[in-house]
Amino acid sequence: MRIKLILAYDGTRYGGYQSQANTLAVQDVLEKAIEDLFHEKIRTMGASRTDTGVHAEGNVACFDVETRIAPAKIAFALNARLPEDIRVLASSEVSPDFHPRFQRTVKTYEYHIINRTFPDPLTRNFEFHYHYALDAAKMDAAARFILGEHDFASFAASGYSSKTTVRTIYEARVFREGDRIIFRVRGNGFLYNMVRILAGTLIEIGAGKYPPEKMEEILLAKNRQAAGPTAVARGLILKQIEYPDA
Repeated sequence: MRIKLILAYDGTRYGGYQSQANTLAVQDVLEKAIEDLFHEKIRTMGASRTDTGVHAEGNVACFDVETRIAPAKIAFALNARLPEDIRVLASSEVSPDFHPRFQRTVKTYEYHIINRTFPDPLTRNFEFHYHYALDAAKMDAAARFILGEHDFASFAASGYSSKTTVRTIYEARVFREGDRIIFRVRGNGFLYNMVRILAGTLIEIGAGKYPPEKMEEILLAKNRQAAGPTAVARGLILKQIEYPDA
């Protein structure tokens, strides 16, 4: 049977989700727990690779296994074998042709900023500290320019491997909760580092370097040099992955 897992993890000590040479990845730790449970090496298929230091509340992975353990109980068994910074939030059986990456998806990300004089030591691994005042209303106005279908070449890191830089954004907003500013974006896919580059650009707009309308100009430029810097990884959280066709 094919098992789908919904994963949450603190990405601070990991080199992203996907296994790679010379660094510990979430996938490595998850597959070790799966091997300990089923006494065989099983390769997982992940939905989102997430970069070094990026967190997740709703990443998705799946694997094939023959077992008498009820699918919903696999989450409990794996969590007993995983470190505290990785948790399986749910496990379920899916159709044999389900693949978490090669199906139509809708992904939701959030970028978290603490906007005050000093950072919070309790949440330092999960938000970007910005000392100077940010105008969340201007950031929100700028974010509205990315709604809909656009060519996001200006917000793609160099070396991206996507066949097209066109993506559709269904939700993009910035709001303040006390000292915190949250950028939430939901779309049918994202280019490499796209959300972090969007966040870096919005921070510059919020700081008064550019007016909100600058976002439209950057989009039309289709040039990475036109956009702002790539915001640090620790503020980014993959919140949810939806499968409309599943």
